[in-house]
Amino acid sequence: MILRSVIAVMALGTLSWVGLVGASPASESQGTVALTGSFDVVPSGRIGTNIGDEAPNIVMNNPKGKEMSLSDLRGSIVLIDFWASWCGPCRRENVNVVKAYDKYKKAKFKNADGFEIFSVSLDSKVSSWESAIKKDGLDWDYHVSDLKKWQNEAAAMYGVSSIPMSFLLDENGIVVAKDLRGFELHRNIDQHVKSLK
Repeated sequence: MILRSVIAVMALGTLSWVGLVGASPASESQGTVALTGSFDVVPSGRIGTNIGDEAPNIVMNNPKGKEMSLSDLRGSIVLIDFWASWCGPCRRENVNVVKAYDKYKKAKFKNADGFEIFSVSLDSKVSSWESAIKKDGLDWDYHVSDLKKWQNEAAAMYGVSSIPMSFLLDENGIVVAKDLRGFELHRNIDQHVKSLK
């Protein structure tokens, strides 16, 4: 009888722990979902955009027509940032994204080689896109778009229905957080930092 009770308690504990680690799509729709504390994100072994999934690769051209690939950034902590020059909230959030880039571009990370931003624009005109990059001081190298606005293939692949929208990837390309703005962006990157010097 005692043995059965112990087994039942252990089974309930295991189910509770699994419930903590696996975030359901319903809970993700409530806002930013990120694992914090001492839990590591365990890769799910599948490609997708949920926490624990391997992020789908994005291959698109930069404003000069050069092809750029998200997979080239493996080994670094990567922020995928969906935005557009015509999006007011995106332009306001760009101030925070620039601060994050300036803060973390020279940081030392626990398991990663560095920090990069992979910006995906939902623009349709190269001139507007380039002008916003320059005006907002988006000084990183990885800016891509297919110039299809809301029909952007990467946005469709990532289920982006509003912008700004972001996905934070670890050094293995695993989604560790998403929809990060303001202080939440810094707080989530901080979890991977060894030193800011």
